[in-house]
Amino acid sequence: MFGKKKEKQEKKHKKKRQKEEYQELRGLLGVGKDYHVYHMKRRDYLAAWGIGFAGGLVVMFAFFNNALIALIGGIVCAKFLPKYYREYRKKKQTEELRNQFKDLLESLTSSYSAGQNTVEAFSDAYSDMVSIYGEGADIVTEVQIICTGLKNNINIEELLLDFAKRSGLDDAMSFANVFEVCNRQGGDLKRIVSETREIINDKIEIEMEIETMLSGSKNELNIMMVMPVIIVVMLKGLGTTMAGTNTPATVLIKIVCIGIFGLAYVMGRKITDIKI
Repeated sequence: MFGKKKEKQEKKHKKKRQKEEYQELRGLLGVGKDYHVYHMKRRDYLAAWGIGFAGGLVVMFAFFNNALIALIGGIVCAKFLPKYYREYRKKKQTEELRNQFKDLLESLTSSYSAGQNTVEAFSDAYSDMVSIYGEGADIVTEVQIICTGLKNNINIEELLLDFAKRSGLDDAMSFANVFEVCNRQGGDLKRIVSETREIINDKIEIEMEIETMLSGSKNELNIMMVMPVIIVVMLKGLGTTMAGTNTPATVLIKIVCIGIFGLAYVMGRKITDIKI
């Protein structure tokens, strides 16, 4: 019995170590970007700290009417918000990369339709991506890595699979797998790239339709989170005793209410976050 418990504990410790010791993927050339991770820049930290501090300060002062408690609440929110802001930025980064990848497929489709080979197609795609997004865009860097790899005699299949693994995009992985089979067996690359582009376009359109349908619910959820603060401020204006005093009972009630609204917001965001 004790041996089994030790084994279970060791497995748990190993899993924790693996999560803590995550090594970023740098790609075949060693210069690739791992899109599973988002590195916060100084402006990101400043934005997260500012939003967290301002939000915590306003909410705590509205509920407790105490400058010290409001300041502590602002500092606590500013401390924890960067973690969630990082996840938000990582999600946005992935969405931008997916849209850029769709445009890359459109460029490749045009090149293959013109009878160009793979090296020429990706070379033209690099120029197209630079003209659309600029040299600092992620997709430009990725296409440049692929072109450099092709010049160094690295197989296009390996380069695409490497990009798909680092990007975390299911569409990119599906495209890389299909491209590998098609390229080795002499399939119609033009048709494969075109069909993949159409599938991704349809998927994005469906997600946009769902987002439009849920936009009203998300706005209602955001309004619901602002309303408690407005109601408390109105109660103070009307001279309600409970809203302006901080007895042990009222403090406990306010803390419970804030916790309930916070939990309701988290649950609401999870419900409205629909993935295809």
